Amino acid sequence: MTRIRVLSDRSTSRVDDAELARLCDEHAPALLAYAVRLTSDRELAEDIVQETLLRAWTHPDALTGERGSPRGWLLTVARNVAMDHFRARRVRPSEVSDDLIDLTELTSHDDIDLALQALVVAEGLAALTPDHRAVIVESFYAGRSVAQAAVVLGIPEGTVKSRTYYALRALKAALVERGVTS
Repeated sequence: MTRIRVLSDRSTSRVDDAELARLCDEHAPALLAYAVRLTSDRELAEDIVQETLLRAWTHPDALTGERGSPRGWLLTVARNVAMDHFRARRVRPSEVSDDLIDLTELTSHDDIDLALQALVVAEGLAALTPDHRAVIVESFYAGRSVAQAAVVLGIPEGTVKSRTYYALRALKAALVERGVTS
C-alpha cells in the first residue's frame, strides 16, 4: 500500500493529482457499482462517485496509510452522499414537466384543486423575467442546491441567491395580483 502524497499550501491540503488518478483507477469502479446498487440510477451514481472523489481530494488526512485501505472511507462517504441526496429530494418539491395537465384524468376535487393551483403558479412563473424564472425552476423544481444551480446557470452562487430572493418576491406579487395569496 502506498501512502497518499499531500500537496498543501497555507490554508488547504489536497491529494496530489497523480495520487488522485491512482485512487480513481483503483477504487472508482467499485464505488460506481456500490452507488448504482444504492440508487438504481447510473447518472446519479456517477454524480455520487464524483462527489466522493472530490471529498477524497480535499480530505487527504482520511486517506493516510495508517488507516489502511481508503476504500472503506470512500464507500462510507458514497453512502452518506447518497443519503444526503435522498433526504434533499424528500424535502424539496417534486420535479414538474412542461406537459399540459389532462383535466379529464383527475378523479377527485383535491386533484382538480391541485391542478388549478399548478396552473396559477405556472402563470405566475410566466410573469417573471427569464433570469428569475430560471433560478426558481433550478432551485425549487429541479431540486438543485445554490451551488448546483450556479453551475447549471453559469452564474456565481451569490447571484443565484439574490435572484432567488427577488424572484420569490416577484412571484408572490404575481400571485397576489391573481388573487391567490394576500
